[in-house]
Amino acid sequence: YYGYARQDRKVTPRAPISAKLVADLIATAGANRVLSMDLHAGQIQGFFNIPVDNLFATPVLLDYIKQDYRTNTVIVSPDTGGVVRARASATRLGVGLAIIDKRREGPNEAQVMNIIGNVAGKKVVVLDDLIDTAGTVVQAAKALKEAGALDVSVCCTHPVLSGPAIERLESSDIKEIIVTDTIPLHDGAKACKRVKVLSVAGLLSEAVRRIYYDDSVSSLFI
Repeated sequence: YYGYARQDRKVTPRAPISAKLVADLIATAGANRVLSMDLHAGQIQGFFNIPVDNLFATPVLLDYIKQDYRTNTVIVSPDTGGVVRARASATRLGVGLAIIDKRREGPNEAQVMNIIGNVAGKKVVVLDDLIDTAGTVVQAAKALKEAGALDVSVCCTHPVLSGPAIERLESSDIKEIIVTDTIPLHDGAKACKRVKVLSVAGLLSEAVRRIYYDDSVSSLFI
C-alpha cells in the first residue's frame, strides 16, 4: 500500500502533493526500483525518477470471487472513478456490471445514490481499491439492497479501515468484506467475522523473482 496516494494533486490552494514527497523520500532512502500494488492513481508512477511496477490484486480477488459468486452475480463500481476496474473484472468473470452515480441535487441536500444497471435479485460484489472509513461502501450497500439485491459483498485491495469503519461495517447490510494483506489488519478488523483476507504475497514474490532474473513482468499486469 502506497501511503498518501490520495494526495496526488492540489484540491485546495496551498495543499501539499504528498504522494510526490513520499516518492522522493523513497528514492532518497536508496531504493532503485519500486513495486506497488493497486496505486490509487496510476499517474503517481510519474512522480518517481526510478522504475515503478504497479501490480494489481485483481487476479487474487477474482479467483476468490469465482469460487463463491459463480452465477447470478453483478459487479458494482461504487463511483464513476472505478468504472474501468469494475468493467474489466465483470468482463473477465462473464457477469453483469452496475455503477453507482453519487450526486447532490442541491446545496445542503443529502447525497443521492443512483444505480445504473440491474441488481434486482442478484448477488452483488462492490469492487473498490480501498476502504477507509467505510462510509461510501455502507451507503452503497444500503442503496443496492433497497434496489432489490439479494446480498451485497464488498471487495477491495487495501483495508485501511480507519476510524468508525469496523463499527459501520458490522451494522451494515454487507455480507462479506474481501480484502488483501497489503495492510496488516488492526485488532478490531481481525475480530470482525465478516472480513476475509486474501494474500498477495505470491504475486509480489513472483514479480521480485522475474525482476531479479530479468524476466518479463508484463503478464503480471492484468
